[in-house]
Amino acid sequence: MNIITILMLLVFASGRGQEAPIGEPVLYKNLSIPKEILTTSVDEDGNTQTFGGDVRIGDLDGDGVVDFLVFRNIDGTKPVFLGAFDIEGEVLWKVGEGGGQPIRPGPAAIHDIDGDGECEVICFFHKPGVESKADELKDVVVQIRDGRTGEVEKEAAPTELTARSGEGANWVHQRILVANFRGTRTPRDFVVKLGDTLLALDENLTVLWTYRVRWNEYSHCSAYIPSVGDIDGDGKDEVNGGYFLLGSDGTPKWEKQLGRNMDSVAITEWDGGRARAICSGFGHVMDEEGNVVLRLGGDVVPHGQEARVADFVAERDGPEMMIRYNGHETGVMVVGNDGRILRRFKVNESPNNTGMEAVYWNGPNDAALLYNGGRLFNGHGVQRVVLDELGKPVGPSRMGWFHCIPANVCSDEREELVLYNPWDRWIYIYTPSPAAPQAFKGYRATPRQYNVRLMD
Repeated sequence: MNIITILMLLVFASGRGQEAPIGEPVLYKNLSIPKEILTTSVDEDGNTQTFGGDVRIGDLDGDGVVDFLVFRNIDGTKPVFLGAFDIEGEVLWKVGEGGGQPIRPGPAAIHDIDGDGECEVICFFHKPGVESKADELKDVVVQIRDGRTGEVEKEAAPTELTARSGEGANWVHQRILVANFRGTRTPRDFVVKLGDTLLALDENLTVLWTYRVRWNEYSHCSAYIPSVGDIDGDGKDEVNGGYFLLGSDGTPKWEKQLGRNMDSVAITEWDGGRARAICSGFGHVMDEEGNVVLRLGGDVVPHGQEARVADFVAERDGPEMMIRYNGHETGVMVVGNDGRILRRFKVNESPNNTGMEAVYWNGPNDAALLYNGGRLFNGHGVQRVVLDELGKPVGPSRMGWFHCIPANVCSDEREELVLYNPWDRWIYIYTPSPAAPQAFKGYRATPRQYNVRLMD
């Protein structure tokens, strides 16, 4: 047996070069959201619905175990209730009352924003007593709250926030994204898009910069939810909006209306370890200077709804892109980092036909799987895991479905699925078998949690 054969056998035996065995799903937790945190509403047809709301995860009390934050809004985008609880369902704290379902996953994040080793909650919050319309933010402040107690540590109402107003799809996606714009040891800044304006703040709620988006017509606007990451390797984050790339100071590095339906963007490694701007509209990959690395085109990607980049195919040098290429449909395309279209396949139908996420179910050193609607698919489009216990989602079709947060929360280095439906009363945690609680080294948040995509 020659040395080449031996090396090949070692590679295959270690799970590299072929798909590793898939662990069967184990329902680690079917966590009931505490009743003190639930609310009940009656819809226009008189139907009663009891639910929690939008969910974020993080270690709020510093014990090395994941905790959960529920928040609810008025006017679709203004939080009025926050409720925190641990993995055993014990309430940590709650503030505000009532509220309804956010129109889209909205302005709240869990992160150690001041670098003191303890997590905070960064959020918008409604302040009563200010006359304001539903599409205005005059009655909104931005807050940093103590993760252990919920007490307000800092609060501000900069005019760059309160003067904003808007309507439609480009307005309701108000996601707080943690970033490092100043080259600090840990990320201590954040950015949020408010319609046609991006607003960046630091851990003291000082406004760092704003940027005005040039394109706002439906289906021809920049990404509803931008993405942050260090594309040029200078230790500071840039912002990818699909039609623009902003430097860490908010100055455009490039601005181009690449293709319609720019619904999903990212900054991540693509070719040869180089970070690139992933832009779903017409299937683009761009470099930091605005040069086209890959363009699939409008004929191939008429409506790039979701794009997820990970090492999906074990036998190839990854990563690859999984892109939902024709809007809210089930068709997914697998694209190699050499620009070749590897295959097309269909995922299962799910409410709204969004919610794809890359999951390292077999651990960080094996190929990722693609989550969609309670199922996991491999890079060849084969369905490998079905989560039967989830049942049928409840709630409106555009929001009543299971959002996925991949995270290592209870076992070895393999990622779990943290699933929730904002219109339901439970949080499900699935781990791959064999479950290994003795190997758990404690929960440590990464950008895949505090900047979780959830939907595009």
